Amino acid sequence: MGISSVDEQLATEIFLQTKAVKRIHVPIIFHECILFLVSWGLLRKLTLEQNVGYLKRADAGQLQAVFDKYASTNVEGKKYMTEVDFLVKYLGLLPEENYNKNSAQLICGALDQSKDGLISFDEFSSFEGRLCVPDALYRTAFQLFDTNGNGTVSFDEFEEIIKQTTLHQSIPFPFSSDFVKLYFGKKKDRAVTYAEFSQFLHDFHEEYATVAFKVKDTSGNGFISTQDFHDIMVTIKGHLLTDPVKQNLINAASGGVGGTQQVSYPFFVAFISLLSNIELIKKIYLNATNGSRLQEVTKEEFLHSAQMMSQITPLEVDILFHLCDLMHQTGRIMYSDLQTISPEQYMKQITARLTDIHAVSSPEDRGFVIQVLESVYRFALGSIAGATGATAVYPIDLVKTRMQNQRTGSYVGEIMYRNSVDCFKKVLRHEGFTGLYRGLVPQLMGVAPEKAIKLTVNDLVRDKVRGENGAIALPAEIIAGGCAGASQVMFTNPLEIVKIRLQVAGEIASNEKVSALSVVRELGFFGLYKGARACLLRDIPFSAIQVVAREGQTTYTGLLDAARKIYAEEGFKAFWKGSIARMCRSSPQFGVTLVTYELLQRTFYVDFGGSHPSGSTAEVPAGSAEMSRSTNPDHIGGYQVAMPIFNGIESKFGLVLPKFQTGFVTKRALASS
Repeated sequence: MGISSVDEQLATEIFLQTKAVKRIHVPIIFHECILFLVSWGLLRKLTLEQNVGYLKRADAGQLQAVFDKYASTNVEGKKYMTEVDFLVKYLGLLPEENYNKNSAQLICGALDQSKDGLISFDEFSSFEGRLCVPDALYRTAFQLFDTNGNGTVSFDEFEEIIKQTTLHQSIPFPFSSDFVKLYFGKKKDRAVTYAEFSQFLHDFHEEYATVAFKVKDTSGNGFISTQDFHDIMVTIKGHLLTDPVKQNLINAASGGVGGTQQVSYPFFVAFISLLSNIELIKKIYLNATNGSRLQEVTKEEFLHSAQMMSQITPLEVDILFHLCDLMHQTGRIMYSDLQTISPEQYMKQITARLTDIHAVSSPEDRGFVIQVLESVYRFALGSIAGATGATAVYPIDLVKTRMQNQRTGSYVGEIMYRNSVDCFKKVLRHEGFTGLYRGLVPQLMGVAPEKAIKLTVNDLVRDKVRGENGAIALPAEIIAGGCAGASQVMFTNPLEIVKIRLQVAGEIASNEKVSALSVVRELGFFGLYKGARACLLRDIPFSAIQVVAREGQTTYTGLLDAARKIYAEEGFKAFWKGSIARMCRSSPQFGVTLVTYELLQRTFYVDFGGSHPSGSTAEVPAGSAEMSRSTNPDHIGGYQVAMPIFNGIESKFGLVLPKFQTGFVTKRALASS
């Protein structure tokens, strides 16, 4: 999706790269760490790419309660918000002291349709709804300019707003230019509708960059200094600049293309065009590498791929390679380079949620009962996630158990399977599809609480070891994982014994039907915890100790006895039987379990006032401004993104209004005085 699409949508699909995922769950069982990271990372990336949605309207009752909380004015028994109530106390958009009253009037004009200086609940609610629409960025900007509320923008209204911006105060915009006349007419008497204004606002920001270049080009020879180039880009095109690009602006302009200390107008235009079309650049790269994101591409290879897309010029390609070369000096580019210079979105991704419940109004209200409810909530989601992961890979687990139960040296004719694939085929042939899921019911009965307590304890311990800045050190992550792993043994041991007995029951023809209940009755309570030490170690002898010995087979009395006899009878390689099947099972099982857990947290969201577990929100890198959804519990519905919208108006369109009191006043302010 190109950067221009951000101009038209409130919520845009943001493709997360693996490096953008800042926090991960440390795997509960240490020796499965690498397998888990690979599968979970890929699955989580795919789900985050698809988990896009729009904001839901706030509940009318909750919105009324929020309005009543901040409304300080009462007129004839009806509550109203003042500009201070809305902008300072509620949104926090302006400072509490010495805020710019003129800016406050202009911003509140987007809500105050009656233009009486007060905000009614109907106006407050109406604006909340407009913040939820896909084109909220442009609609809010339009309402900012439509100062008289007649549904159009006149030249006088446009001029009035622009003159108040800090950009105009530093680089005055020529209101008599041909560009303005094309939109408002030669006599500037034409009113512009919303649809026309949206295009005008986009083109106006592009025009402003040209105006700034002309202002800095005092000699009129088509060149500006590298410092002027830096200042224009930061001031007008700041939303296109990532930190690495911003740090290399002057170096990119000096001693680069053409080897000059000055910036020509063609270079200026090409630089802006390159950053504005970075998504197209990515497509050209992927076309050159046949879809690979890890292959290095030379300039010649890139130009060859770009020749079918006439929008990209050789000068833009020169700038691209020079900019990337400033960062790693290889003369080639990779997809990660394009991600590094890719302009950041004006707001974070909005996640689709079926629920958005706030159990407490503030963290101070978080009592013992709320903490218990939070544990129950996480336990329930963990149960569902654990059952999902176990079901997804259960056939692989059955094959792993059958392979581990197959012994050599103690039972004639027992070699039934040549390898894991052969085992899978024979189970399917002789026992049918349902044979692959033999023992699933007790597995689900145990794995649900097992995974639930594991994930719950992991989250709880992570909350305790989290630093003041919210980060968790690697040793603390490992401690959390270890505690979670130890906590699950009470469920794991009985689960594994019953499951394995049922999994191997199909290997021998018998009239006696083996059920989970019969296994439990045979073993008794203490028998269900046979081999608990092996369970903690997660070693292969564990499966050998759960499996009941058949006639002629060697029996084991414990962990050490099993290890000694297996080595004596079958050799060292017997300890690795079924390892391939186990690796194929463990990796996707943890991946599916944790992805499901995070999706459930995100979809059925409940805020208990404590720390938010990893994965409960989609993590996307933010830009220089604060672009995340508001964490204020009173910012509900569309008001969750009110700040990102206003910040987007400033960064994308250059409409930065003074926040502190100055000597500027509007015509409306003069008239009212």
